Amino acid sequence: MTTPHHPTPETPQVTVRGESRLETEPELARIGVAVRARGTDRSDVLASLTARNTEALTLLKSYGDAVTDLETGALSLTPEPARHGRGERVRGYQGWVHLTAELTDFTALGELVTRLADLEWTRVDGPWWSLRPDSPAHARARRQAVHEAVRRAREYAEALGSSLVALLELSDTAPLPGMPAPMGGGMRMAFAAETAEAPAPLDLQPQRQTVTAEVTARFVMSPPTL
Repeated sequence: MTTPHHPTPETPQVTVRGESRLETEPELARIGVAVRARGTDRSDVLASLTARNTEALTLLKSYGDAVTDLETGALSLTPEPARHGRGERVRGYQGWVHLTAELTDFTALGELVTRLADLEWTRVDGPWWSLRPDSPAHARARRQAVHEAVRRAREYAEALGSSLVALLELSDTAPLPGMPAPMGGGMRMAFAAETAEAPAPLDLQPQRQTVTAEVTARFVMSPPTL
């Protein structure tokens, strides 16, 4: 015999929402690196940009497995028009190469970002902390949300002198886990390249992550004693 989906006096239903919210340590740190070159000759600017990009990539790759993902984003080489005069006179060129790197080894993070920011004409943004999409923390939050829904439904049933009989529906009403925060927040660094000694590594404290889950559950109850 199937359980009816429409409530009747003999098969009353209760619908509840279960929520959970937990905090956990981050699993990933993402940084943005931008190398720049500027000058009056296009070829020289491009050569400098290539050399600085290679230097930054070499440094990032030297950290081995600590850097789990490394990508080159946008590249730009832009002429700068003359401030005065007519026509299409160019007074110089400037170029950028943007890199993004993802790390799981936070012990190396402070040293790496400090060394990157100490490179000539290099800017570092971040870090942005996050969890892996398949992090066990998401599963823990979902289980807690389901347990909360069952607990609330059972309390409502017991308040009526009833008990839960069957689960009719369980739906996940929480938004999907977000991607790492976009570039634009976080820390931004650019050290002088002429320093005689390398600066001390930054002490970066991982930012705890908040994981939430929400479910809606619909149960059949036994007829209450009113």
